[in-house]
Amino acid sequence: MLPKFLKPFHISKSNLIRIGPKTDGGYVIDKRILSKTDILITCGLNDDWEFEKSFLKKNKNSKIFAYDHTVTKEFWLSRFKKDIISLLLLKKLKIYKILDVFKYINYLLFFRGYKRHFEKKIVFKKKNNKETTIPKIFNNRNKIVLKVDIEGDEYKILNDIKKNSKKIVFLLIEFHEIHKNLRKIKNFISKSDLKIIHIHANNYGGTDKNGIPKVIELSMLNSKKIKINKILSKRKYPIINLDYKNFKRREDIKIEFNK
Repeated sequence: MLPKFLKPFHISKSNLIRIGPKTDGGYVIDKRILSKTDILITCGLNDDWEFEKSFLKKNKNSKIFAYDHTVTKEFWLSRFKKDIISLLLLKKLKIYKILDVFKYINYLLFFRGYKRHFEKKIVFKKKNNKETTIPKIFNNRNKIVLKVDIEGDEYKILNDIKKNSKKIVFLLIEFHEIHKNLRKIKNFISKSDLKIIHIHANNYGGTDKNGIPKVIELSMLNSKKIKINKILSKRKYPIINLDYKNFKRREDIKIEFNK
């Protein structure tokens, strides 16, 4: 069971919508934020920007800024080399092996103009030009939707997120190895204006020996920007027709909370 402090506040189901694919990379948001946000900032991009594309369709005037130091020219070249080797070994054309070329073209077409990708690592304290911080990213920006999926490094920037939460309308954050970091998560959530309105366990991470999911995705609404009733949700998670498996060939993880 998960501790009670991770239990979402109740939001009308009519306000909850899914943005992005019905698999890994899709997230649940409160649709009321769409008219109150100007910028989507993504920390951790990899090769999936379906959420960003879907968000832009819902909020056509928004600007998108992505930060990921791992997605570089070398990243794409490595993908192409692996595809070529696979083709040579198989000695026949497999359609899925040429999809990386189209993915790269899609990447170049999408991230331009008011949609930018910066090859920078998100850190607490900047040491070089290949790194940046939340305060630096947020400088001269407001009405932000922040999406964070940086594979465990999220714990290093929680204080910066909390200190700059006045600029955040909505936060999507993936916490890794939560069984080891519950205290850090609780300290981040306590006395914060960012309130949990949805939770989903990422089944890629599995569970620990006590059945606690190792990776969770939280949707958090700034209660100073949009008022919510301070009533805890009685819903069962995952929510049918709203939540989907991150990994399709593995059962989704049912979430239960301590009383």
